[in-house]
Amino acid sequence: MASWLIVGTVPTETFSLYLGAFHLENWEIHFDGDKRGGVVEVQRGTPTLLAAACLTLESLGCKPPMALLCGDTGQGKGSREIYAKLVQCLPEQTFSGLTFHYLYPDVDWHNRIWLALERLAPRPQLVCDAGYMYVAKMSGYAQGYDLFTPDLGELTFLADAQAPHPFYTRGFVHAEDHDVAALARKAYQDSNAAEWLLVKGETDHLVHQGKIVANIQEPNLPVLEAIGGTGDLLTGVVTGLLASGRPMEQACKEAARLCRQAGQLANPTPASQITEMLARLPELVRSLG
Repeated sequence: MASWLIVGTVPTETFSLYLGAFHLENWEIHFDGDKRGGVVEVQRGTPTLLAAACLTLESLGCKPPMALLCGDTGQGKGSREIYAKLVQCLPEQTFSGLTFHYLYPDVDWHNRIWLALERLAPRPQLVCDAGYMYVAKMSGYAQGYDLFTPDLGELTFLADAQAPHPFYTRGFVHAEDHDVAALARKAYQDSNAAEWLLVKGETDHLVHQGKIVANIQEPNLPVLEAIGGTGDLLTGVVTGLLASGRPMEQACKEAARLCRQAGQLANPTPASQITEMLARLPELVRSLG
């Protein structure tokens, strides 16, 4: 089976462009074959997604994912290096899927990547979260993606056809920001959503083509909303399950339940770290069979 590629940034300007394998050790991401000797600590963001996907696949006895990363603190330089590398490597390497995460939104570079993806046969599965989900919507190609993993605020952004960024969603849309069904319908009506949405929140909602097909709310742990990285954890677990070959609906439902169960086993407080939940993942994933 071809590797799955996770694409994102780390919040430091000193981390230079890297494409290749990685492994998890003592809650640090180590980069295989990288002579720089650098590591990235798992706290939140793309490192948490990498750790969750890696643990999920290893627990299932599957090939670990690859990573395409660069440092970027919000200026966009590292993200543009990633974009350029991806346009270059897509015709040269075979990936079963790609998960796009924290990247500086750049519509021009997104569209170059989209053209490269369209030339692939078969086209890999495509998952988006965070900044790349924003640019996928802004580009007008959102409906070509397989899965977006927004929180409620990001779903509101997808539902607002005119908003260029979640900061600029219009007030009348915010008035409905707890009506997931209505927001999902708006997002699909304007072709601003992927085929599937896994809406993260106190209740996780799985949406297919504008219709809610599952609500996952047990175990119900409101304290998780205060812990940084829980959304990255969920996107990482669903990435791992998809990379293992599971169908989309099954992968999304299992991922939502696993993350809640990991939270329950970790017995968290608002001061808990995301690594406490990650530590519970292997036993839960292995129980899937």
